[in-house]
Amino acid sequence: MTVLLPPSPGEGMDVFFNARSIAVIGASSEFTKIGGRPIHLLRKYGYSGDIYPINPKGGVIQDLQAFTRLADTPIPPELAVVAVPAELALQAVRDCAQRGIKAVVVLSSGFAEAGPAGLTMQSEMTRVARSHGMRLMGPNCLGSLGVANKVIGSFSVALEDHMPQAGGIGIVSQSGNIGSYTLQILVQRGVGISAMITTGNEADVDLADGIAALARDPKTRVILCCMETCREGNRLRQALEVAREHLTPVIMLKIGATEQGQAAAASHTGALAASDAVIDAVFRRHGALRVGSHEDLVEIGLAADQLLPNRLPRQAEATLIAASGGFCIMMADAMSAAGINLPHLAQATQDRIHAALPSAITNNPVDSSAQISSKPETLLEVLSALQEDPGDRVCVLFQSLSLYSSRLRGIYIEAMTRLRERYPQRVLVVISRGPEDAVQHIRQLGIPVFSSIDSAARGVAGLVRLSQLLEAPLSPAEVSTLSDKPLPATAFQNEFGAKRALASEGFAIPKEQQVHSADEAAQAAQAIGFPVVLKVVSQDLPHKTEAGGVALNLNDAKAVRTAYTRIMANVAQHAPNAKIEGILVAPMLIDGVELIAGISRDPVFGPVVMVGMGGIYAEVLRDVSVQVAPVSEKQALEMIRSLRLFSLLDGARGKAPLDQLAAARLVSQLSEFACRHSGQVAEIDLNPILVRAKGEGVAVLDALMIPVHSSTSLEPETAHAH
Repeated sequence: MTVLLPPSPGEGMDVFFNARSIAVIGASSEFTKIGGRPIHLLRKYGYSGDIYPINPKGGVIQDLQAFTRLADTPIPPELAVVAVPAELALQAVRDCAQRGIKAVVVLSSGFAEAGPAGLTMQSEMTRVARSHGMRLMGPNCLGSLGVANKVIGSFSVALEDHMPQAGGIGIVSQSGNIGSYTLQILVQRGVGISAMITTGNEADVDLADGIAALARDPKTRVILCCMETCREGNRLRQALEVAREHLTPVIMLKIGATEQGQAAAASHTGALAASDAVIDAVFRRHGALRVGSHEDLVEIGLAADQLLPNRLPRQAEATLIAASGGFCIMMADAMSAAGINLPHLAQATQDRIHAALPSAITNNPVDSSAQISSKPETLLEVLSALQEDPGDRVCVLFQSLSLYSSRLRGIYIEAMTRLRERYPQRVLVVISRGPEDAVQHIRQLGIPVFSSIDSAARGVAGLVRLSQLLEAPLSPAEVSTLSDKPLPATAFQNEFGAKRALASEGFAIPKEQQVHSADEAAQAAQAIGFPVVLKVVSQDLPHKTEAGGVALNLNDAKAVRTAYTRIMANVAQHAPNAKIEGILVAPMLIDGVELIAGISRDPVFGPVVMVGMGGIYAEVLRDVSVQVAPVSEKQALEMIRSLRLFSLLDGARGKAPLDQLAAARLVSQLSEFACRHSGQVAEIDLNPILVRAKGEGVAVLDALMIPVHSSTSLEPETAHAH
């Protein structure tokens, strides 16, 4: 069977939001039923296009003429909504394709989520849609919504009582209920919505389609996205780049346990490069802001919508003010934990606050005392002083529950109204709970309101990050050309073979020799230069130290001969049936700091490169950075600098900086190597890599290469204990 490729992300999606005619297949007169609700909602909210109920019984449905067959409608509808049992849905999709319908929403369940038979029907549904150039949303989804034109292809209960007002926030969710819940929360807060897409089983339309379509929609300013899983990594990356091209922020809530990489990893790299870390890396690289809760998804998205296009804070700095010393401390703790700096106020600013409030403590945070809200003029003067303080900083005002007091509500809203008129470009953030109409009033002034100190801290940090992501250059096109020269089988046999394959492509491998006698070992050591390391070479001995197969810091020929004999005896006793391919003689290098770098294969995103501090720092602290391959030298350097213990490379405690640029070149080189040989290589471990003094480069001290489809479970050890 010919495999039909999906359209590019976002292609053909416009009809879901702007259809001028809609058929509902499985239409019902009862608006409580799934087949009745879309018609009821379309009529209730004044959809101006034609509605065609389709039901084998014909007649009249919700005051509209019903048609027994889709083929009988006066014109081919642009959009169809399918709400029939699963066993009838496939034929309904075929009918839509034959009628020339542009897009279809399949609300019906009972497909891939129900077992093999359902998956077979779903696959055929996909084939039918793609062979006719028809976009298909679902099945097993909550449908779509285009607010401006009141195009409703959904049965969401969020629409039962209120139609959202048109606005700039778009919602894309794989989960129908989370999408609907998000819509409901935003509607309750009086926020304007552009569109909602729920993708369900993603037989055709997927998360990437939703992101790309809304990014191209001029009505959408911010995209709120809920993701359970990613099936096509390249499509998601393409869609996120479309959003960056259109300067449309994507705020992403990734939910659920990791589904990728659950099998036991064959290397340290595979264990350390967990799938959730890969998802994080993809979001960072392609400009999506990941949040950790639905509360943050909504509140940061709402704040971004208020501050776009040119008021997002650019610096991770804030001035804080509260009418309580205790709340000041809580705010300072939360902001600092979120990475927000609290600079000192200029003396002129402090003097101005003291003039208005003699009892105020004018550090940052500012403890204003309760007198700040005695009258609007006082509040306005203090906030004005903070807005005029030098530096591009966010001002964060803690109001507690003041909005529940009608007197205080009036004072705060009057002062903030005048403040916004006076400083239209400066950013004020409020932390408060109160009656929804009061909170909405403040938001309508262009002032973000967060419900708690912690959410405000995460929110300010998120807004700064969004600003940085929007200003970052687009990712260059990634070219991964497969090598026409396959790696030799020896590359996968042992450390020596892996190193020779890497050395042939320019990796920094120290001079070393594989030998087969004590005399050869002594001669090799003389040629390499003392001190040296001896390591047994055997596919059957992944844990060389445990087998007594390693000797370190050998300073003369006699010591080398003795060590060779001892290693062979140890191995014979420990593993008498092991095939010994020789002994590796290598220089004993110790001056520098150890890194670990490697490649693993993510089932969705392909080759993934990892770098981390070596030894226990990787194993215990998991101080690693992950990115989808390939990476440039600049990106590799950013990965290295993101490590918590980067200071060890940067001259900690007065030591000279090490050769970070050489380390970055090696990581970039490794990522390119993995892409060129992705058909052969599943995992690579370079562990450890010795980063030497600036200008002296790096040295790969041990290497492991695992082929695609290998079931080998090898675990390389650290340092020279190999």
